[in-house]
Amino acid sequence: MNDTASHENRMFPPAALPGLPALDKTAGMNRVLFLLSLSVFINYIDRSNLAIAAPLVQHELGISYSQLGILFSAFFWTYGLMQIPAGWLVDRFDVKWVFGAGFFVWSAATAVTGTLHGFVALIVIRVILGVGESIVFPSCSKILGSHFVEKRRGFPNAMLMAGLSLGPALGILLGGVVVARFGWRPFFVTLGLASLLWLVPWLAWMPRRSSQPVLSRRMGFLRILRERSAWGTCLGQFCINYYLYFLVMWLPSYLVRGRNFSANDMAKAGSLVFFLSAVSTTAWGKLCDRWMNTGASLTSVRKSSMVLGHIGIGISLAATAFTQGAVFIAMLALTGIFLGISVCNSWAITQTLAGPLAAGRWTGLQNFVGNLAGWVAPALTGILVDKTGSFRWAFFITASFAWLGAVSWGWVVGPVEQCDWGKHARTGLVTSAAADTLSP
Repeated sequence: MNDTASHENRMFPPAALPGLPALDKTAGMNRVLFLLSLSVFINYIDRSNLAIAAPLVQHELGISYSQLGILFSAFFWTYGLMQIPAGWLVDRFDVKWVFGAGFFVWSAATAVTGTLHGFVALIVIRVILGVGESIVFPSCSKILGSHFVEKRRGFPNAMLMAGLSLGPALGILLGGVVVARFGWRPFFVTLGLASLLWLVPWLAWMPRRSSQPVLSRRMGFLRILRERSAWGTCLGQFCINYYLYFLVMWLPSYLVRGRNFSANDMAKAGSLVFFLSAVSTTAWGKLCDRWMNTGASLTSVRKSSMVLGHIGIGISLAATAFTQGAVFIAMLALTGIFLGISVCNSWAITQTLAGPLAAGRWTGLQNFVGNLAGWVAPALTGILVDKTGSFRWAFFITASFAWLGAVSWGWVVGPVEQCDWGKHARTGLVTSAAADTLSP
């Protein structure tokens, strides 16, 4: 790590950065980590619940696969566009209140969805849902990047990714049963209203920020884009989100329409993918922390994990489209395992590269580019299925993006170490001082 970064770490340990109150490691931080993981869990149920109800919604509204793809992607229009403002907000203001406000908006939007009857109205509420959910990952990166040292971020980030996987897993498993029995509207209303209970412990347990680091206020997105690794993480996140959103949005419909699964069989097979992803990412995150504690470098551990996960999920996705019977189920299981491996280190890399002072902005920028995949993957898949009558091309294209992600994380992203943000600030101060000296 460079001298400036080391100097900053000596002055401000990760748990005691200016403006970020230290949390008790055994109680306060664990409670906050639990709430963050739970919020990601709720987040992914709320964004994937439309996929669970898709067959019923499609039948009720009489819409085509292309229109269903547009409905899926509408969430990502604002979710992606709001990432950069969200990153700025959590770096500039108290993350406690910013995150709380976003959580309220998306939970309310979920509840309202169950009362709507028109295609256009559903698009509008999905857009609002995207605004609320945009705050999640910039907030999580800000908190984890500020309160966990690099060698201990693997497991906390894995817990967030476990929440990401468990959301669709339980959503498909239980949501499929609930929707089949009671209909999709009660499912949405109950889920949205019940989620609001999360705000009670969040407001009680998450401490307020006392002040704002000066350098964080001066940090700009253009400065982040000067870093080659920023381009690598952005492209890598796009590839992750492409295959993640393909699975979240289209796997239930694929199992029902493409494989003729019943609703119950769809719930079991679809949830298997995400349950295995949750187990895989938790175990792999813990393994990565132990691997580094034995002396392995941060760069080798984080990047090799990303490359392995991306290559593996690309192979399993391609094989899924062409297999049958027990082999097909085995390929779904491997897809879940490699999904967990491929996502558990992505935000840990970003948190290290950005450091506490730029974690919110870098995450917002990375997630903005990454969620452009949400604009493309759901809609393109629907168009391909309408045109070809098959999901095979959609699976092959998704696998190709997974392999592109391996290249990005492995070779475009540089060494995993904190960028020297202070160098930029010092250069600006020297230039300003020289100008003052030369001025009459």
